[in-house]
Amino acid sequence: MIGMSLPKDGLPAEQVLDEIRALRAADRPTHGGRLFAYVYDPGLDGLDELAMSAYALAAHVNGLDPTAFPSLLAMENTLVGAAATLLGGGPDTVGNVTSGGTESLMLAVKAARDGAPGVERPRMVVPVTGHAAFTKAAHYLGVALDLVPASPSTLRPAAEDVAAAIGPDTVLVACSAPAYAHGVVDPVAEIAAVASAAGVRCHVDACFGGWTLPYLRRLGVDVPPFDLSVPGVTSISVDLHKYAYTPKGVSVLLHRDAELRRPQYFAYAGWPGYTMVNPVISSTRSGGPIAAAYAVLRHIGDSGYLALASRTLEAVRSLALAVSGVEGLRLLAPLESTVVCFTADSFDVFVLADELAARGWHTQPQFAYGELPASIHLSVTASVAPRVAEFGPDLAAAAQAARAAGPVSLPSVSLDTPLPELLAALGFGAGLPDRMAPVNALLNAAPPEVREALLVDFLGHLQRPAL
Repeated sequence: MIGMSLPKDGLPAEQVLDEIRALRAADRPTHGGRLFAYVYDPGLDGLDELAMSAYALAAHVNGLDPTAFPSLLAMENTLVGAAATLLGGGPDTVGNVTSGGTESLMLAVKAARDGAPGVERPRMVVPVTGHAAFTKAAHYLGVALDLVPASPSTLRPAAEDVAAAIGPDTVLVACSAPAYAHGVVDPVAEIAAVASAAGVRCHVDACFGGWTLPYLRRLGVDVPPFDLSVPGVTSISVDLHKYAYTPKGVSVLLHRDAELRRPQYFAYAGWPGYTMVNPVISSTRSGGPIAAAYAVLRHIGDSGYLALASRTLEAVRSLALAVSGVEGLRLLAPLESTVVCFTADSFDVFVLADELAARGWHTQPQFAYGELPASIHLSVTASVAPRVAEFGPDLAAAAQAARAAGPVSLPSVSLDTPLPELLAALGFGAGLPDRMAPVNALLNAAPPEVREALLVDFLGHLQRPAL
């Protein structure tokens, strides 16, 4: 029997597009400089149209076989070359385009694991500020994780702590440039040195900031060494769909040389079909995202990215001044990249996030961790610069409202309450509640493992077939 999801007879094209437009109306705004997470907007006229046109030209091209579709190979090599040039690559540097930062990190871990076949129980050393994708890679690939603490004052790991965590089964040491939560760059040179001394690979996760840090350095920002020009760094990743401003689905993983990359590949000939050989996790890959990224990079160019970085830097500094000008707010981290991270000392930071949302500013609340308080994270893009003058007064008004409202009261339910009852107590009806502070306060109070279980159940509750 055919249900509503699959009409008996096909619908007119414009009707289907109208359905999508109606669905999109509930989403956060992806343009306009008022969303500080998830999307990256350069504020350039015509860029979306260029990217979508390029996407359409290659949407049906399959990256499974570069001999069948050499155009995609040429575009991928161009993207890798651009990233290598920007990130200190040399004549032996090689790389691949992946679907995103998580896939890049997983492949870096796979290459390190499979590049040490004599290690039966491989381990990797990662600062606690490293992206959660490292933990996901460890989980998927059967690599044990040794976490290194970060200083609550500097938000950085110490190289000596990394050195102490390296053992005979360590196959990879990781660090960040910058770490996503606070935008702080790890001491990459020192960490790479201790990894090299132990004969262990060192991967730099520059997925978030790798495309901006070189330009910020050219603008006078004191950016420490972090890329392949640093001795001991064996691989680095950068997401083009972040500050290269390409559509979603494009990251680059670079290795210092081809021998280091070789274990990244997967090949299998033990079946009657074609011999499978994949440089990345997926086999079939649409050429659309790669072509769109190629078009965007070629169109913006080096001088264009420098100008975008300059506008972003201006926005970061102006936002930080706005935060510092509000009583009860303080910056949690120094301004080293494109992140403004701040906390509230005298009122509820989750209520503040709700008050900002009510005024049209969509931020990313972060939960407390160890000695670090709950905070608000702003990923700042070039499109924010024209809106900064509006943000300051709205932030002050939101802080005043949050102070007047007082701290959120947790619902009187236990964390093992059945999910439907728990959601009802938190204000969930047909959709998300108007105010997220009670939800965030509850999650903030829960131990990490309980929070994980709650969110898994909640996501499972949301993801059900539309029949």
